[in-house]
Amino acid sequence: MRPEEKVLVIEANRTGMLYLRDFWNYRELFFTLAWRDIVVRYKQTIVGILWTILRPVATMSVFTVVFGKIAKLPSDAGVPYVLMVFAGMLPWQFISGTITTGSDALVGNQALISKVYFPRMIIPTARIIMALVEFLINAVIFAVLFAWFRYVPSWQIVFLPLFLFMGILLALGVTYFISSLNVKYRDFQYVVPFFVQFGLYVSPIGFSSSVVPEKWRLLYACNPVVGIVDGVRWCLFNSSLMAESVVSAAVISVAFFLFGIWFFRKMEYQFADFI
Repeated sequence: MRPEEKVLVIEANRTGMLYLRDFWNYRELFFTLAWRDIVVRYKQTIVGILWTILRPVATMSVFTVVFGKIAKLPSDAGVPYVLMVFAGMLPWQFISGTITTGSDALVGNQALISKVYFPRMIIPTARIIMALVEFLINAVIFAVLFAWFRYVPSWQIVFLPLFLFMGILLALGVTYFISSLNVKYRDFQYVVPFFVQFGLYVSPIGFSSSVVPEKWRLLYACNPVVGIVDGVRWCLFNSSLMAESVVSAAVISVAFFLFGIWFFRKMEYQFADFI
């Protein structure tokens, strides 16, 4: 064996640093799985990748008509209601898309898990690439809407990556947790769509947080999506932002990300038995 060749040692309960090293060594598998997920998602579809645009646009149209035209709810700081709703749809589609597709990632790759060694966390993590691609496509549509309404983003847009990073941590943490549970308890494949749909209506996607009564603000801020969505709107429109919602979103996102990793690593050795 040549000295430059790498030796991979498979052992139980590998420490965190060794696990991270394995994750890096298997980075090609990560990108291969990510590309496969993107291709399979739109394979043999008539509309193809246009579904990435049609889904948020259709949801935005419904919310604009129902909340903006019929219910006549106010927009943020005089921003066109369409822009406000789309600004909420962008982070929500990314978070919900990662959780929905990542929750069944392990079950969908059972043949790979039961036969080959690699860091299992690669599989649910790879699903975030597909969500990022869809996010970037929709961001281009959002830029077109800005030009159509002749609206210039606020200077706070420089803080936008911070709130997007919070969304990534939250999405990955929840995905790690649910995907681990779904291996042992297949009921979660039915529970996840329900909670995602529920979260769409309890988060400020189709409306502004300013319509929430003052007495419910603290409880409302416990939803981490609130701080992320309101933060994105603040970056783009200089709209009102509740400090408690941002702090709550940051703390819950980081906590859930760390908890998700810990729970995934705890359950990982059982995957091959239950899969």
